[in-house]
Amino acid sequence: MVLDLTRVLSGPYCTMLLADMGARVIKVEQPGKGDDTRAWGPPFLQEESAYFLSINRNKESVTIDFKQTEGRAVLDRLIAKSDVVVENFRPGTLRKLGLDYASLAPRYPTLVYCSVSGFGHSGPREGEAGYDAVMQAEGGLMSITGAADGPPFRLGVAIADIVSGMFAAQGVTAALFARDRTGAGQAVDIAMLDSVAALLTYQAGIYFATGTAPTRMGNRHPTIAPYETFRASDGDFVIAVGNDGQWRRFCEATGFPLDTRFATNRQRVTAYAELKPLLDARLGTGTRSHWIEALGAAGVPCGSVRDLDELFADPQVEARSMTAEVEHATIGALRVLGTPLKLSGTPPSVRTAPPTLGQHTEAVLTRDLGLTAEDVAALRAKGVV
Repeated sequence: MVLDLTRVLSGPYCTMLLADMGARVIKVEQPGKGDDTRAWGPPFLQEESAYFLSINRNKESVTIDFKQTEGRAVLDRLIAKSDVVVENFRPGTLRKLGLDYASLAPRYPTLVYCSVSGFGHSGPREGEAGYDAVMQAEGGLMSITGAADGPPFRLGVAIADIVSGMFAAQGVTAALFARDRTGAGQAVDIAMLDSVAALLTYQAGIYFATGTAPTRMGNRHPTIAPYETFRASDGDFVIAVGNDGQWRRFCEATGFPLDTRFATNRQRVTAYAELKPLLDARLGTGTRSHWIEALGAAGVPCGSVRDLDELFADPQVEARSMTAEVEHATIGALRVLGTPLKLSGTPPSVRTAPPTLGQHTEAVLTRDLGLTAEDVAALRAKGVV
């Protein structure tokens, strides 16, 4: 069982991934308020935030004010039954409540305790809060995102939060495997800054090799050409020529001359300023569909720049079950994203809709902790649950 003390995106994304893979996730929320994202909108569906609905499927919601003595007692009983606790409070917040790993580990030695924070639980910036846009900026990602002659941009999704949630789920899974061998739990410490830095991969490699910080290049690739967005006569599409064989097939499919100046990838990258306007002139003469059909037939990777209407109308997306429909308690039929993890023996699944606030409080407290309905009613009257 996973006890989810997280809110907003990084932590909930982690626990959603664990829930998709079959974990039972109990999301603990503040009575009367809940996860911050329940108020983020519009849009709302039957007063439920579309943002919240996007990252909280397959979970049960229990409301507990664990700052109250009786609420803390309920929370402790849930921790005792849990394999994993996930939290994304600012470092030090839960320490004051005796809910940090150091406080819980002696009582629950098999517990896997995952913390997600902006800067991690060590280092000079440990106590600082972390927000996605700040992490994209401080993590170097914005410096390499955007047009060469324009301002830095953050990505269109909260990638710092999302990748931190991914690494957190990976860390929890690894810690559970280790527990199977050793019998001991451990702390999993995920920092958003670390997670964004880890995304830099070849950009960091370029920096380590040259000592020069990479700059923004728009949609162009720093070490491959042509590998970017081009404008056809009716819209944008992407070409990704990854090797010299593909380049030769590109030239044959488009009628572009096999110029010896551009024969190898090294030459194309070095002579990019000469190559780009020639490609623009040639590719601007045809439609997207014309070029995509011709290049696809030649085995050259390419694709349209699509909006979400086009994406979710794609039969490939449907065939891969990348959307699902679940029955929500107040909305009814609700469309959500599917899971990209495809396992042949133990496939993840989208089973239940994101919960309404406190939807499972009474069920969890009576079924799992043995409280009576009267006990729960008394706690509710006091604002504990």
